[in-house]
Amino acid sequence: MPTYLISCPERHRHEVLQPMAAPLPPCPSCGGATHRVPAAVGLSGIAGLPPRPEQMPQTWRGTHEGNREYLGELRRTAEARRRVEERHPEVAGDTRPIIAHEGRYEGAPLRAGEPVGHGHTHGHTHGHGHSHGHGGAGGSPAGG
Repeated sequence: MPTYLISCPERHRHEVLQPMAAPLPPCPSCGGATHRVPAAVGLSGIAGLPPRPEQMPQTWRGTHEGNREYLGELRRTAEARRRVEERHPEVAGDTRPIIAHEGRYEGAPLRAGEPVGHGHTHGHTHGHGHSHGHGGAGGSPAGG
């Protein structure tokens, strides 16, 4: 059974293993309709994509303590990925900067341009002397 890379309008990307004739499944992240993402074809005729930036080594040790030959190979790999993404923007995924990735955004990071929910919750009442921007007179805290 072949493995397919699928994407949805929300730019979620997943690999699925399924028969060629089977209909594509909905997006596991949002339930949206999916489509197959074209794979780059190497010189040997075997499909494969250079790794995404987040899959590349991120630490000094990951670069074999800055080994020049290895760093050169990483640069060539990153350039190959950039060229593939220029030809096939759908493989680039969501390139917007991540602005929040902890707490409630741990499972699905908040990216630039996404709407932020109000999220105004407190574990206490408002009968104290500081404002939460709920419109006391002249911006001063209510009751305080």
